[in-house]
Amino acid sequence: MASKYIVRQPIKDVSGKILGYEILYHGENQAFSADNSSAGDFASADTVYSFLTQNSTKALKGSLNFMTFTTALLMRKTPRLFDRSELVIQIDDSVIIHPLSMRFVEQFAKEGYKIAVNEFEFAPRYLTLMDDIDYIKINVEAIAPASMRNTIEIAHSMNKKCIVTNIEDEACYQQAVNMGADALEGTYVAERVTTAVHNSAYLQSSFFQLMVAVTKDEPDVEEIERLISMDASLTFGLLKMANSAYFALRHRATTIHQAIMTLGMGQLKQWIYLLSASNMDNTDISGTEEFLKLSFIRANFCSELMKHAKDMPISRSEAYLMGMFSTLNYLVDAPLEEILEEVPVADEIKAALTRKEGRCGKLYQLVLSYETANWNAITAYAEELGIPNQVITNIYFTCMEDVNFLWDQLNHTSPNQEPEPDNPGAAEQKSAGDAE
Repeated sequence: MASKYIVRQPIKDVSGKILGYEILYHGENQAFSADNSSAGDFASADTVYSFLTQNSTKALKGSLNFMTFTTALLMRKTPRLFDRSELVIQIDDSVIIHPLSMRFVEQFAKEGYKIAVNEFEFAPRYLTLMDDIDYIKINVEAIAPASMRNTIEIAHSMNKKCIVTNIEDEACYQQAVNMGADALEGTYVAERVTTAVHNSAYLQSSFFQLMVAVTKDEPDVEEIERLISMDASLTFGLLKMANSAYFALRHRATTIHQAIMTLGMGQLKQWIYLLSASNMDNTDISGTEEFLKLSFIRANFCSELMKHAKDMPISRSEAYLMGMFSTLNYLVDAPLEEILEEVPVADEIKAALTRKEGRCGKLYQLVLSYETANWNAITAYAEELGIPNQVITNIYFTCMEDVNFLWDQLNHTSPNQEPEPDNPGAAEQKSAGDAE
């Protein structure tokens, strides 16, 4: 059976902030839109249209989505599955040279949809579109440096944003930045982190909710567990404290639930109050949220993939911690090897996160490969782990939907406001990477 995946790849501005996500499709052993034959185009359109019909109101909401539309998808008026404020319609040569397609593009532009052109060049067939174009995308591998600079300068003079794609290493990244690119995309960009936060920072909105939760007359342990499990720094700090010499336990706490039970509500409250005081001067969390959300997504993805993975040496709760701790070296000022020595995670997790070894390493590599749209690696790791490749996309987007739901819930709760009651379906699953 051919592998079919739909992946989001981040597009970041030069400060490292995410501008949006490109929706990449891979199916029938071909990348989306690579097959320009009529049969190939319509076969791809069937799969993509079916997926978007089910998911466009879920995980793809709330972000700017760049998606390449073929003639078949345009003729189906697929862009209208998206809110115009959340979609950039990408087109390439196969659409530009098709008269009927261009009529649809012009109509969507009039309706307020933003338009991007893949591998743009200043050729006559492109120039007729300039009034409708918002973004031009330049393939760093397909253009000479001098031509790239000229293209970016001319585009800026026409008030167009420039996104340089296929950034695979630091040299290409710096070249694009120095030439004035507005945003960048590629494997290197997806993996690159601009600055380490290095202050043990935590997401303020979740921390405020945690403060409310621990001060209730009858604290809800499940709610407290859920809030802590959404934040890598809080999870790390809790496990570190629960396993400190002060508590001197015969059995070490290896899950969030065990750590809460070890401390007890009195000690947990004191710990939260101390964190509150230590965070008074830490008002700048501009770089923190990206790491915390990434760790939360990875934690959920690892945990859900464990339902299908074969012969794994760790539990789902441990897989959750593996994903959660994968960004800790950006949140705590120390190498990851040293950080992991301070908490009782399984040796298999340490080997996976620091050296990408063992079956846990393959699970971690699968998650990283999915983030960077490495199609061949996704298929290879899934096969090695015994995970059916046809379930991976649905698992990922279900995790995205649940994470986005909880994230929105946090961001819409003010420090002095009681949290809204949890959505039972979303809450049940998510923090509880502790379900075995």
